[in-house]
Amino acid sequence: MATVLMIGTRKGLWIGQSDDARADWEFTGPHHNMEEVYSCLVDTRTSPPRLLTGASSSWLGPQVRRSDDLGATWQESPGGAIRFPEDVDASVERVWQIAPGHEPGTVWAGTEPGAVWRSTDRGESFELVRGLWDHPHRPEWGAGFGGQAFHTLLPHPDDPDSVTVAISTGGVYQSADGGATWEPRNRGIRAEFLPEGQQYPEFGQCVHKVARHPSKPERLYLQNHGGVYRSDDHAASWDYIGDGLPSDFGFALVVHPHEPDTIFVFPNGAGDGRFPPDGKARVWRSRDAGDTWEELGNGLPDDFYVGVMRDAMAHDGHDPLGVYVGARNGAVWASTDAGDSWRQIVANLPDVMVVRAAAVDSV
Repeated sequence: MATVLMIGTRKGLWIGQSDDARADWEFTGPHHNMEEVYSCLVDTRTSPPRLLTGASSSWLGPQVRRSDDLGATWQESPGGAIRFPEDVDASVERVWQIAPGHEPGTVWAGTEPGAVWRSTDRGESFELVRGLWDHPHRPEWGAGFGGQAFHTLLPHPDDPDSVTVAISTGGVYQSADGGATWEPRNRGIRAEFLPEGQQYPEFGQCVHKVARHPSKPERLYLQNHGGVYRSDDHAASWDYIGDGLPSDFGFALVVHPHEPDTIFVFPNGAGDGRFPPDGKARVWRSRDAGDTWEELGNGLPDDFYVGVMRDAMAHDGHDPLGVYVGARNGAVWASTDAGDSWRQIVANLPDVMVVRAAAVDSV
């Protein structure tokens, strides 16, 4: 098996290739030079894998591009692929999410402003999912400090009609009918920035990331603006699991693909600075679904005063597991032992916004 790593930055995309040992890497880039890349996907449902990326140009706007030769050549989807229909008075600012769907050709996307899109041709064209766009809550969603980030899009691994999404600052929404209707799923999530007595609203939470394990899809994990949570009933309710962390503010959250009780987070400071507590880059891991946490810092730097964003942490699916962390100083660290030790594999890139990795048959 080989390994492909996509690194999206504020000024282009880099692609890394390695074998299953992941000791040596070769990188190409920048692809889509000087364009903001907030979303990537290594779609392994076909061989060779298809790479998809959402890139935003200051001149041309957002584009969904695809490559079937690991980045040697790229094709743009017709008309940029993601554009609101003429009856909608809005324009797409960023493509925040690209995720594989249940069926072989289905690809989902999430954009700013908060909208869901679906492709049935492997990402070559997209159609607006009107159910969420027309939801009566949507006009009341606010925007976080970095804009209205559509940071989570989770198609159900077994049920093609079930999709879970989350938006800052709309909160978690879920559809059970393929996107025709949506319900808020925020019970138990605290919005600490609201006044006392109003901190558990139906919607409006600043959720930063939601993830789950495919073998236990009813269990979801959530990194909030101020809190880490777990749901054991498919987001009907949420319980706080942040005790033991140095800060419960953060952006990134990853679930181990082979161990449904193992999760990784990267705590940041909150109002006092969007960098790790004490200025030390540390990943925290729980092996018991968030009941207890352990600090992982072997090989990670001290004197670290930059953040790790929502999609800048990912795994590669290998066994032993590879975990990757990209930072806003343009460096990426990799672990090939599920977080026990780390090493820097690339540095001096632009501001890293997203990393995606996958084990593939060959490169």
